[in-house]
Amino acid sequence: MRVALHTKVRADRVEEYEAAHREVPEELTRAIRAAGATSWTIWRSGTDLFHLIECADYARLLAELEQLPVNVAWQARMDQLLDVAHDYTADGAEAGLPVAWEL
Repeated sequence: MRVALHTKVRADRVEEYEAAHREVPEELTRAIRAAGATSWTIWRSGTDLFHLIECADYARLLAELEQLPVNVAWQARMDQLLDVAHDYTADGAEAGLPVAWEL
């Protein structure tokens, strides 16, 4: 399945956000893959962030990552940088962007 998300970085924290993503902990990327993600891409347009996640089961991905210490630490770091954060709760599984058109 593909899930598209929209988050927002704080205007004064863009450089820090990009620097953080140049050094995502290997433990976190392994955990994301183990939870079922095969791909996760983030595009930035100004302060808007668009994520495309490919995974078998997005609700399962969130459930496995929500309380994982490495992800909790990463999300605490992201909370300092984002105006709109990624929702790892059960409600977040329904927060994907709806498809408007597809070729």
